[in-house]
Amino acid sequence: MGLEGIEPPRALLDHLRSFDSVISWYGSNREEFRAAVKRLMLPFQFFPALPDGGGHVHAADFFLGQAGCQGPAIPRIVCAPAPAGDFAVIQPFSGSPRKNWPLERFREIAAGLSGTLGMPVRWCAGPEEDLEGALRIHNLYELAGMLRSARIYIGNDSGITHLAAASGAPVVAIFGPTDPAVWAPRGDRVQVIQGQLDEIKVEQVLYAVRQLLL
Repeated sequence: MGLEGIEPPRALLDHLRSFDSVISWYGSNREEFRAAVKRLMLPFQFFPALPDGGGHVHAADFFLGQAGCQGPAIPRIVCAPAPAGDFAVIQPFSGSPRKNWPLERFREIAAGLSGTLGMPVRWCAGPEEDLEGALRIHNLYELAGMLRSARIYIGNDSGITHLAAASGAPVVAIFGPTDPAVWAPRGDRVQVIQGQLDEIKVEQVLYAVRQLLL
């Protein structure tokens, strides 16, 4: 906004100026963006984009507190009604390879679900992720509706795992290097398994799945 000679439309500026305050986590580390906002006299308040790690405050509570509200924060997405399906969803990727549980173990989970429980598995992936036959839904609201209709969702520490939990799907979230006390998805039907990723066993994940399916 207002950077490199590009001026925002007047209607947008007037709309932003109509607010008492605009809370922004974007730009907290971008001096040129904050300078442009100041020059355009927009009522922005900038806050740190990430918890500092002290005290293991959950990120959702951290952001809610910055907005002047009290937690605990439980993110929710109200999805369009969809019939419950007898299928599982697995999303074996994340924003960083270091957070990914080995793909072959996800395949073992899929085999266990389809073989022992007779539950078909829908593999889910992003547009740039290499997984043949995976379902790719680019509209996040539509994706949330599909996840909500699943009997179980299994994934790494990723944005899609948080989306699944916020939609209300039963979620098994696998955490390695990141701290689940800060970054775990929240919900009544969320199980988090945390440890060294190469040491987390298929049996641990299947046990968590069974607990959520009871």
